[in-house]
Amino acid sequence: MKLKDFRKMDPHLLVGLVNTELRNHAESLDDLAKTHGIEETALLAVLAKAGYEWRPEQRQFR
Repeated sequence: MKLKDFRKMDPHLLVGLVNTELRNHAESLDDLAKTHGIEETALLAVLAKAGYEWRPEQRQFR
């Protein structure tokens, strides 16, 4: 799955993909967004709508 298509993904699967990418490859949420060519604010909104919040101190969504 490509993160570029995140708006079409089930948010509960998306959060796992994003957290894995953050843990293994991205330095920050901004880095992840730039690397995959996605809007950080749109990603935050999609995951927030599903009940996930960004925790910068942990570098993951919960």
